[in-house]
Amino acid sequence: MIEFDRVTYIYPGAKRPALRDFSLTLPTGEVVVVAGPSGAGKSTLLRCINGLVPHFSGGTLTGNVRVLGLDPVAATPQVMSRHVGFVFQDPEAQFVMDRVEDEIAFALENAAMSPQEMRVRVEETLDLLDLAPLRSRPLAELSGGEKQRVAIAAALALRPAILVLDEPTSQLDPKSAEDVLNALARLNSDLGLTVILAEHRLERVLPFADQLLYLPGEGGAPLLDNPRSVLPVMEQVPPLVRLAKQLNWSPLPLTIKEGLRFSRVLTPQPVDGPSRALPAPTVERPFAAAQQVKVRYGQTPALHGVDFALHPGEVVAVMGRNGSGKSTLFKTLVGLVRPDAGQVLVMGRDAAKLDVATICQSIGYLPQDPNSLLFADTVMEELSFTLRNHGYDPAGNPAALPVDPGALLAQLGIAGLADAYPRDLSVGERQRVALAAILVVKPHALLLDEPTRGLDYGAKGQLAQLLLGWRQAGMGIGVVTHDVELAAAIADRVVLMSQGEIIAQGAPAEVLGASPFFAPQIARLFPGTGWLTPEDVAGELVGRERN
Repeated sequence: MIEFDRVTYIYPGAKRPALRDFSLTLPTGEVVVVAGPSGAGKSTLLRCINGLVPHFSGGTLTGNVRVLGLDPVAATPQVMSRHVGFVFQDPEAQFVMDRVEDEIAFALENAAMSPQEMRVRVEETLDLLDLAPLRSRPLAELSGGEKQRVAIAAALALRPAILVLDEPTSQLDPKSAEDVLNALARLNSDLGLTVILAEHRLERVLPFADQLLYLPGEGGAPLLDNPRSVLPVMEQVPPLVRLAKQLNWSPLPLTIKEGLRFSRVLTPQPVDGPSRALPAPTVERPFAAAQQVKVRYGQTPALHGVDFALHPGEVVAVMGRNGSGKSTLFKTLVGLVRPDAGQVLVMGRDAAKLDVATICQSIGYLPQDPNSLLFADTVMEELSFTLRNHGYDPAGNPAALPVDPGALLAQLGIAGLADAYPRDLSVGERQRVALAAILVVKPHALLLDEPTRGLDYGAKGQLAQLLLGWRQAGMGIGVVTHDVELAAAIADRVVLMSQGEIIAQGAPAEVLGASPFFAPQIARLFPGTGWLTPEDVAGELVGRERN
């Protein structure tokens, strides 16, 4: 049993509590999904369960927390770690060792487990999360999604009674996310493992949830019940649920299988593609291009003769399984990785003759880990740092700057954080600060690697509108993403990669609609129509269903 009794917690220096007079009892032996907008207190709630709040974060905690009869504050995280496994939003933050197998074995060695039992545990965990092929790989060489699976494996190896996960699928491709969630559901069913996870991409986790805990934020009371009882009061919901609400489907479907019972009785007219207007094909010189590019990391091949181009006025979504070469392609385009063969062109110039700083004046790049771009003491200083590096005077004439920094922060919904310390912010907020830091010099093109990591549906929608607006202004935008719903909403072209090669590319309806793993929810509900988002569903269909 996990009990919160009138818990209030304030982070050091914060003006308002992250949790206020919070009382709740979470059941054991079930899968509990924690949902709510960014800043509602989801991560804080999770960290109270194993004592990281307040032992690691500091601040002031009042009220009482009980987990399996223990007080996490009195017991300390060291004791709680034997009972509560924890996976952070940032998997890199919890790694200790250099190799995959060593990282999984580390906690077992600290628990003084016998070598034989340790070997069995490691093998079982590697197989459970499909990590056996990576067992000897250095962690530094893994993709973000592969690191996320290693972090989950390390937490599971101790076989805790409770497993707490903070956005466990944020960096996983759809197939890997499904495999991990199926493994957790199996452990819950077979061993009674209590699973508590916070997640913004509810379309992935709702089919596995026994209970849905909704934190509305702004001091609102939490709501814990079965998902069908909670979703009707939530504003930010997956596309399937959003469409079901719009069409008054009842009972509310949580899975595509349940949704098909309603969609199959409809007779939508097939269309050639999404209803939104797309830009005309361009013949202009691409902002960035890769020609027969090959890259190796030591003995591991990463790209095999890849051809790719990003033109003005288009949004290209690059998708594929974890480790397929997506991030390597973007790093190669901006000079962070130099190709072993082939050529990269930036604004028509040979990138081999340009340094990274020169390339990034034209091509802005947001890596998976926003922390690698954050150096300053305040958010506004981050933007000033970038401006100075590119020869601008942030304290000079505002009209001489390429972008008004204050207006840019407001566009990204973080104007109120201008004086905040960037590394104290949530993952989603840090993501937007890092994005502002590269946009403040108004680059011609933008390469974003998993930009929706840590963003709730509302923030993701705002980002999508910004990207579409910048596309209309002529910017070329490349997005590496596992978020199929984002790709469906914004992409003009989808590039699908596998094992370092481009295996398919074309219009979103063509590439996403034909994929068993990368199809968005609406495409699964209405196959063959070209519809990808709730907005693509014809107004005629909506009106007919309401009558």
